[in-house]
Amino acid sequence: MTATTTALGRQLPVVVTSPAAVWFEDGWTVTKRNLIKIKRSPDMLVFAVLQPIMFVLLFSQVYGGAIQVQGTDYTQFLMAGIFAQTVVFGATFSGSAMAQDLKEGLIDRFRTLPMSASAVLVGRTNSDLVLNAISMTIMMLTGLVVGWRVNSSPLEFLAGIGLLLLFSYSFSWVMALLGMSVKTPEVINNASFMILFPLTFISNAFVPSETLPLVLRVFAEWNPVSSLVQAARELFGNVGSAPVPDIWTMQHPVLTVLIGIGVMLVVFVPWAVNKYTRISAK
Repeated sequence: MTATTTALGRQLPVVVTSPAAVWFEDGWTVTKRNLIKIKRSPDMLVFAVLQPIMFVLLFSQVYGGAIQVQGTDYTQFLMAGIFAQTVVFGATFSGSAMAQDLKEGLIDRFRTLPMSASAVLVGRTNSDLVLNAISMTIMMLTGLVVGWRVNSSPLEFLAGIGLLLLFSYSFSWVMALLGMSVKTPEVINNASFMILFPLTFISNAFVPSETLPLVLRVFAEWNPVSSLVQAARELFGNVGSAPVPDIWTMQHPVLTVLIGIGVMLVVFVPWAVNKYTRISAK
């Protein structure tokens, strides 16, 4: 802290803030802006939650009787897949929001403010993390209603939630980059679904991967979403006696997911920040 002298001879303290503190403050300010936007548009939260609830009811109540999983009840098998699908689809809000901000010229207004270049992206991905946490809570309550139970320790349960949310946070940076790379917000919806549908449905989220044809089975076993689902099943104690494919990613799912999270953060965070810096400089 330093001091400055006024015209009356008084000394006023001047707080010298570190760059890290400024960066955190800028990111938190944008995060609050996005959360207030969600509060003012509750329909965004409602529709974000309704879709996974519909998947829970559809697969557990409509298809559950026709799908048999060796060694475990289908509802116990299903819920980890629903959780993974929810957080992956929830990460798309970063992409659509960035595309919408670019279209409306909001990025140009941010450029005039004395703020960190990455604050917009940090605030965007942080608010998606909060939205995903809310969705996860509602999903778990829905799962309890249809018969899902946690059969692991409290620490493993919390680790499972943390792993799902951390994966969603890292994946939101991928979608934010995609949102800044398309021309219009309408394109991001089509582009994201072309990525998300194969990742979530050609996986072990809804059916065991060994029931798939050879090519699809190989894709599913090396699919990062399959590793996330398997990790969640293990941490929530929902594996039962179901056989696990003799593939490294399935035998070590938690480690696989952590490696994937690290790769996404190391690659896509600086890439997205650099992309945003170039866009805002135009």
